Amino acid sequence: MTSLYARLQYYKVSSDEIMTKRLYFSVLLTPRRTDSMRIVTLSTILTGALAFGLVAAQTPDPSNGHWVDTWTATPQLTEASGLPPPPFNTSANIFENATLRQTLHLSLGGPFIRLRFTNVFGTTNLPVSAVTVALPANGSSGVSGIQPETLQNVTFSGATSFSIPNGALLVSDPINMPLEPRSVISVSMFLESGQQGLDITSHPLSMTTSFFVNGNAVEDTDFEGAESAEHWYFVSAVEAWAPRESVTFAVLGDSITDGRGSDVDGNDRWPDQLFIRMQNNTNTSHIALIDQGLDGNRILADGLGPNALGRLDRDILSHSAVKFAMIFEGVNDIGTSNTDSASQAALIDELLVAYQQIISRVHALGIPMFAATITPFGNFAQYTDPAREATRQVINKWIRTSGKFDAVIDFDAVARDPNNATVLAPEFDSGDGLHLNSVGYHALANAIPLEIFDQFADGVSGFE
Repeated sequence: MTSLYARLQYYKVSSDEIMTKRLYFSVLLTPRRTDSMRIVTLSTILTGALAFGLVAAQTPDPSNGHWVDTWTATPQLTEASGLPPPPFNTSANIFENATLRQTLHLSLGGPFIRLRFTNVFGTTNLPVSAVTVALPANGSSGVSGIQPETLQNVTFSGATSFSIPNGALLVSDPINMPLEPRSVISVSMFLESGQQGLDITSHPLSMTTSFFVNGNAVEDTDFEGAESAEHWYFVSAVEAWAPRESVTFAVLGDSITDGRGSDVDGNDRWPDQLFIRMQNNTNTSHIALIDQGLDGNRILADGLGPNALGRLDRDILSHSAVKFAMIFEGVNDIGTSNTDSASQAALIDELLVAYQQIISRVHALGIPMFAATITPFGNFAQYTDPAREATRQVINKWIRTSGKFDAVIDFDAVARDPNNATVLAPEFDSGDGLHLNSVGYHALANAIPLEIFDQFADGVSGFE
């Protein structure tokens, strides 16, 4: 049996549109003897397929690819401020008789994708009545319209409706949806009965507009009169089917990695801008990037979500094809700490142990661990304090000089004001003294040497 993989463009003409669609598909040719000794040829298959305007859906072939995580949103328990407004929020349940439409900006593309939905923080089952996926209008993030000719139903083990138990996640069946790198998809989900109680799973700092309407609207071309929120609910990851050499770079971070201060619907967080650089370099264009930033996250203690030590396995190590990892965290541990000398000394000791624990756990899987220094917060009123600044300097010196991390990116040196090392450079400050703007995030993205991916392409030994 010979596997033949083809790629073509075809044009479908109707009375009012000309549509271009790129198809990736696999055709299995098995020459066999028949009564008339005919051989089925590729041209015969293509002619028949084009005559009907379609190519039959295929499934991924494990011999030539694997699943790679191409987009993620770190799940957390939704706070009261992140719940939707009435009528989508009652004392009994959330999103009853509601359709949610959410746009997701992927890193790598591929011929097939899979969606993951999570109920990890729910205390009751999450019943989902229908899910569709499509390309958004104009290919843009944060829009409620879709390109109707791209709409597909999504199934889970063959079922169009399903229930996710509390604490669990479900993975969709493969979706034949060829996508280029940096594509945006629009995912719609209908919850006929909603989720009981007030404990639901979401990602609060999406920096992307999502929409919800009453009724089953998963196939609607647009949402009229929709409510909106900068929030992702229930969807936690997208996998792409990619060549064997494709891998994933996972970043563990806080709100600075999550993109606070960037442009809403602009996809200009520093990981987004780094991925553009990686795509433009032939040595790194095979690497997907997943942003596991979480607003308010700390390394040592829960805050607005689980602590970094506690979520390392779930948010980094369990994801598909992760071969590189990075941490850019610690500012919230320092900024929320007591300022007396004993507390600061204890914090330093605990943070250094925590960093080394993360390194050991990541290295155990042969994955190199990169780190970035902590950026300034001197103009952020809630955090600024000489004792905390001194601790930041101690931690940054250790990150730079200890040799524990496989590579260090000095974000502090990039982001700080050259005339005052305790504060952000004015041109990079989003306005609150802690989070950068899109220009500042561009500077962080440019500071990462792409050579580190070549240097550690074979991983690390795992020996500590």
